[in-house]
Amino acid sequence: MTMSVMDHTSPNGKQTVSEFMQKYKVGAFFQKYTMTLALVVVTIVFYFWPGKQGQILQPSMITGLIAENAYVFVLATGMLLCILTGGNIDLSVGSVVCFTAAVGCTMMASGANMWLTVLVMLLIGLAIGAFQGFWIAKLKVPAFIATLAGMYAFRGFTNVVLNGLRVDITNQSFLDVFGNGKTSYIPDVMRTWFPGLNDTFTKDNAFLSGLIGPNFVTKFNVTCMCIALIAAVVFVVFKVRKILVQKKLGISQSVPGQIVSTVLIAALTVWLGFQLACYRGFPMVLIWIALVLGIYAYVTTKTAMGRHLYAVGGNEKATALSGVKTRNVYWFAYANIGLLAGLAGILTAGRAKGIDPVYGEGYEMDAIASCFIGGASAYGGTGKVSGMIIGALLMGVINKGMMIVGVDANYQKVVKGIVLLIAVMFDVLSKRQKR
Repeated sequence: MTMSVMDHTSPNGKQTVSEFMQKYKVGAFFQKYTMTLALVVVTIVFYFWPGKQGQILQPSMITGLIAENAYVFVLATGMLLCILTGGNIDLSVGSVVCFTAAVGCTMMASGANMWLTVLVMLLIGLAIGAFQGFWIAKLKVPAFIATLAGMYAFRGFTNVVLNGLRVDITNQSFLDVFGNGKTSYIPDVMRTWFPGLNDTFTKDNAFLSGLIGPNFVTKFNVTCMCIALIAAVVFVVFKVRKILVQKKLGISQSVPGQIVSTVLIAALTVWLGFQLACYRGFPMVLIWIALVLGIYAYVTTKTAMGRHLYAVGGNEKATALSGVKTRNVYWFAYANIGLLAGLAGILTAGRAKGIDPVYGEGYEMDAIASCFIGGASAYGGTGKVSGMIIGALLMGVINKGMMIVGVDANYQKVVKGIVLLIAVMFDVLSKRQKR
């Protein structure tokens, strides 16, 4: 007992570093927020890069980052469900994205209704996911093999549909809702409702111009800023309610830590809204990303199926013995990633204003990397939508930052590979330490 005290306390009675870290759980904090801190560090490095200072956080760059990585957020959400079941992945999503987009673009080129086309694209993705889920869940074909077959097959179907040629989209309504052009933003309705704002939030406003500088287009998007403020307030209300419920139930949680994280996330939301409002406003594609992330964050944390996903990944045999139909869990995961691949196909076609036979190549790797970098375990049973968001953002910031500083495209892939390897190595070492 004496030796234990001496190991953690200095002779003058002051806390040692190890005792301080153990008391305040410093090690646990860094382990939990490693990738979040990495995202902050990477952003700071690119922000202060010589000759490129501040470019990474310009409003136009942030808007571009969202648009360019929309498919990553959507596909990584579905990929997370597959990984939770035991480290399984879906290698076919890139091909499915291209195939659904090819069908949709061909339909609209022939004059089909936009919303009918969107529905068909989503149903095709869902059907493909359910079909591949059948082989994996019912016939016990390894997910790697089943989806590898799908990757080749649907890439071939794409070339058949497109006949090897690009198909463009001329439906402006589709581009407005799912694209990222100048018209693909929520209109600034606040200026319509309150005409007096037109003379206030303009480039002539000295205060705003001083804050924004040359990145200020013409008018500050008041509606976008209001959306960000409302989102921040709603988030704070829900977090406070959660803290009060935990306290009432006697659940041991770090209240100060939750308060700090709540304030930081709310502040980040307001800041992001401000940056978007300085450019063109709230992009339509961000609505679809937010819907997907919100729905699946709820599914994975608040539903029985979400708990089953984690249980199957943790111990499939024990889960089956407890009465859970594990086959249906696999089916659910792969049907969902097929559905989300259909949505990613819609967003990809909208952003590119058409589709080429080569689109979607490497999409599956971006989704897989985002999940593992965001904390999903290669063994399954561990991972969150929030962590996946951090992983996708980190990959997006690295890509955008290296593009700004002029890194060769081949070396960009090298860096992404190293980041992925480090993230998985961190997961493996953490698992070994727990054992």
